Amino acid sequence: MLKNKKIILGISGSIAAYKAAYLIRLFIKEKAEVKVVTTKNALEFITKLTLETLSQNKVYTEVFDSQNDYSTEHVALSEWADIFVVAPASANIIGKFANGIADDALSTSLLAFSKKIFIAPAMNTKMLINFAVKQNIKFLKENGIYFIEPAKGELACGTQGEGRMEEPEKIVEAIKKILK
Repeated sequence: MLKNKKIILGISGSIAAYKAAYLIRLFIKEKAEVKVVTTKNALEFITKLTLETLSQNKVYTEVFDSQNDYSTEHVALSEWADIFVVAPASANIIGKFANGIADDALSTSLLAFSKKIFIAPAMNTKMLINFAVKQNIKFLKENGIYFIEPAKGELACGTQGEGRMEEPEKIVEAIKKILK
């Protein structure tokens, strides 16, 4: 189902960013092509070199960067890709997307994308149940954005609860099911 699909993987600042490496591997195993867009904070959790090595493509991290192939990289990526997956999706990136804020490579790319978008949230339970985050998620769902709900379990802060980014295998299966 993902064979020959062109996938943008957006990675935001969350400890769950380490799972993105495995997600890239799974997409490539499915014969998809992957390009990665990150926030600056995502690169505090996983390296650009790791993402470039696994995806076999340059990573887009800055809106205005001399390393970009185009001056409007976010538009070029949106035209190239078939689907956009944000995993992990922090409360910050969900809020930016829901409110049309485009102030970094990932948020700008999301707003330029008009095909299927999948979001896999990852955050502390208290953030996930915050009224503002809940409202942003509800708004995005009402506007056709697919959410891969977070799992329950041990969180990075040491507490138990909902907010863990779903495991990469389950993300791939959810995407395949929706695309089917």
